[in-house]
Amino acid sequence: MGALMLNKAIKVYAAMGVFALGAMVPSASTAATALSASPGGAPVGANTFENFDNLSSTGGVTGSGITVTFSGTGAGAVSLPDAPGFYAAPYILGGNGAPFGNSQADGRDVTQYLTTGIGEVTLQLGGPNQYFGLLWGSVDDYNTLSFYNGATLLFSFTGHDVNPLAHGDQGTAGTFYVNITSDTFFDRVVASSTQYGFEFDNVALAKTPDPISVSPIPEPETYGMLLAGLALVGAAVRRRQSRSE
Repeated sequence: MGALMLNKAIKVYAAMGVFALGAMVPSASTAATALSASPGGAPVGANTFENFDNLSSTGGVTGSGITVTFSGTGAGAVSLPDAPGFYAAPYILGGNGAPFGNSQADGRDVTQYLTTGIGEVTLQLGGPNQYFGLLWGSVDDYNTLSFYNGATLLFSFTGHDVNPLAHGDQGTAGTFYVNITSDTFFDRVVASSTQYGFEFDNVALAKTPDPISVSPIPEPETYGMLLAGLALVGAAVRRRQSRSE
């Protein structure tokens, strides 16, 4: 399966009649985002790598400074063997575990990973970031990944955004490495699910969105300033022309 590229400009310009929709995002959001996902994909442009291997089953602070908390039914840090009907390990594919110290052959992730259960896993990132990557297993359309700056929800993605055919495939085709960037800083990410079946591992972070480019749409007032500036330039050119005649 090729890479699924989803570029989202999340804005609402009622006055201009321009509407660009992002997944589950309030119209007040001003974040422009980009998402890429592929089986066997790898972290893009990251400088922080977290594998959660030393995290307590009840949460806590990781070695990379991420504070992990669990809420709801069945959320926690787990590992093989799978618990059918509750959680299943993501797949390591194409060496995408190497940046996280996992050099195992392709197959189910043999290290500890996180599951939301019917609840939430909250990652307090310890600072502002513009890039977030994760190994997302058995993607389902009822899985949601939400990004915050403080208490403000900036944008969200569901499993359907990662794979339009998402249906909880626990095989190799159901795990994706997902790279997400934003032109707006976020410091908290919440993984949630309304049913069992949101497992992830190997989170990567970066404070800049490179190399996935994000081109935010100009604000409506920016368009007005540009037009006003062009009008002033045009008037100045006409005055100079009239003086030279």
